[in-house]
Amino acid sequence: MKYQYIAVEGPIGVGKTTLAKKLSAAVRGRYLADSDAINPYLKAFYQQPDRVAFHTQMHFLVSRLEAMEAARVTDETRPVVADFMFEKDRLFAELTLDESEWQMYSALFERTTHNLPKPDLVVYLQAPLERLVQRIERRGLKHEQRIESRYLQRLIELYERFFHQYDASPLLIVNAAEINLADSPADFEMLVERIRSVDGGRHFVNPIASATS
Repeated sequence: MKYQYIAVEGPIGVGKTTLAKKLSAAVRGRYLADSDAINPYLKAFYQQPDRVAFHTQMHFLVSRLEAMEAARVTDETRPVVADFMFEKDRLFAELTLDESEWQMYSALFERTTHNLPKPDLVVYLQAPLERLVQRIERRGLKHEQRIESRYLQRLIELYERFFHQYDASPLLIVNAAEINLADSPADFEMLVERIRSVDGGRHFVNPIASATS
């Protein structure tokens, strides 16, 4: 694997963690996990977002900074595969914080993140709202069942806007609506081959178009 730092991104339920874990194993790399599993405010956020949005976002910011710092001081000989890129923190903050909270958050974000490493490659997974809802329901995490469809749709739109302008590193955009990364070895191997073949620039994977052409 020629890329030493790969970030997998996309909205909730699209398959980021599944791909990042399997890809890190396939390339004998280090898996860097996002901090959603350890955020103590997240369950309350899905119940009453206005009450704990700022606490939730600040915990994410601090814990993601800690994860990135920890990755810097460990073994540098193996590639890192993360199921998040740091810029996603601002997308969620934009979606959840009010104006005064956003100003405070933005000031802190700018002061603390300017020296963080950038991914060598970003894999952006896309799927429509209906498919995300299906996958969230299927994995059965109780607190995620409270996520509103309009919240998810707005998140999809923020991701699309962000990656429409993104040019900081090579980018592979994947239509993941009909890809089964958890249970289909063929789907996973196809995507690994595409990841290995990326050589700069912006690239696309759309299995639906390939199957119907």
